[in-house]
Amino acid sequence: MPRSLPPVVLVLAGHDPSGGAGIIADSEAINASGGWAITVPTALTVQNYHDVQQVLSVSASSVLDMVTALDTLPIAAIKLGLIADIQVLEAVEQVLRRFPGIPVVADPVLKAGGGTELSTAGLSQVYVDKLMPLVDVLTPNREELARLAPGVTASANDTERVVTLMERGCGAVLVTATDSPLPESDRQKVVHTLHMPDTTRQWQWPRLAGQFHGSGCTLASSLAARLAVGERLLTACEQAQHFTWQSLSHGYHLKEGQALPDRFFNPMFF
Repeated sequence: MPRSLPPVVLVLAGHDPSGGAGIIADSEAINASGGWAITVPTALTVQNYHDVQQVLSVSASSVLDMVTALDTLPIAAIKLGLIADIQVLEAVEQVLRRFPGIPVVADPVLKAGGGTELSTAGLSQVYVDKLMPLVDVLTPNREELARLAPGVTASANDTERVVTLMERGCGAVLVTATDSPLPESDRQKVVHTLHMPDTTRQWQWPRLAGQFHGSGCTLASSLAARLAVGERLLTACEQAQHFTWQSLSHGYHLKEGQALPDRFFNPMFF
């Protein structure tokens, strides 16, 4: 019997040849969460399971051409990942303006898990100025949140930083605290906080041993897929966190380097 295509999620993100993160991870998470990924690489990387050695930006015109070739498909959500230079960022802005009303989930990839910087202060500022007004859900970790919140003192708390980004136009912010726990939190737990204009919601998950490659991609992409299938934001955030935690808990631990999520551990959506 012919089958209809699942809700389509357009991914604009970097390519990680290791398969742990980037558009490969995005595709796996979206597929396992009920969507269909169409991927446009914004950058190529030279990396392994330890760290990123080099980032090679794709030309802005190529990004636009690839999107144009695909935009006859019924795009139901957009997921943003690594954006390596201002020209590509401006191309991404043009893409987002082509699809008004489509939910946009942005994972601000500013640093690799191994520690390599993937952005600059100038690029981060342009990211806030040009993309924040077009983003429905931002999914930073606490360090990324601190770097993106402009004009906020170093002593500011997460809520003050989130308010600053919402004032720039961002619809909601899901702050993850895996790598940098909240000061008052139980170190055996991981606390994620969703900030919305009218309310805040927190979740706690058992902390898993080790470091994982691609956890942020997995979370943001699963969230985009759940929004694409029509879930409300609160439910989509909870489902995406559950999917990510399960992917990590069933992950592959290598002899060296970061562990890899298993995004096909057991499909949770039908």
